[in-house]
Amino acid sequence: MNGLIAVIDDEPDILELVSLHLTKHGFKVKGFQDAQSFFEFLSSQTPDLIVLDLMLPDTDGIEICKYLKSKEEFKTIPIIMLTARTTEADKVLGLELGADDYVTKPFSPRELVARVKAVLRRKATQDTSKKIKIGDILLIDLDKFEVFVENKKVDLTPTEFRILKILSTRKGWVFTRNQILDHLWGMDKAVLDRTIDVHIKNLREKLGKAKKFIKSVRGVGYKIEE
Repeated sequence: MNGLIAVIDDEPDILELVSLHLTKHGFKVKGFQDAQSFFEFLSSQTPDLIVLDLMLPDTDGIEICKYLKSKEEFKTIPIIMLTARTTEADKVLGLELGADDYVTKPFSPRELVARVKAVLRRKATQDTSKKIKIGDILLIDLDKFEVFVENKKVDLTPTEFRILKILSTRKGWVFTRNQILDHLWGMDKAVLDRTIDVHIKNLREKLGKAKKFIKSVRGVGYKIEE
């Protein structure tokens, strides 16, 4: 696993401890000590999972969770709450708001890493066991890695399929070329961002009538919009 984890905690020692252990296990980590800096980051990048402290200096973590789960572009991001609040009522509230797990302080860093991995495995299973329909003509079967336009199968390369999957799983969300490259190849990417333009061009040609759903956002990147 080498996903991007956002850790939000106002205690520098805990932020460093969690970041260190996640990094040791191959994750990329971005740490934040307040909600404002996290939301500034979120405007340009999307983490694969969020470790969220509930008691922050500027915004309650519960409110952050509630906001993220109310937004179409963020609601599928898994959230693990990490907090000193230990009452059953707090745990129930957090889980009812859509948090995927709830870890109380003091905690074992190794256990937290194990929980992060478990949540990401569950999400991966969910992501690959569904079909996405765009408009009335485009169907993407994430389970079988197949794409159909007006019920006719379209043959895509693995890279073209992955780009289509990235865009379609967050309809309306604009992905920059660099973000698409990060999703495809992570830190191993050794290609120019303009390579994405070539793949998009080929993808549009193969999709025929369904190419209209792939929108270019000048100077930024691409999105899928019905």
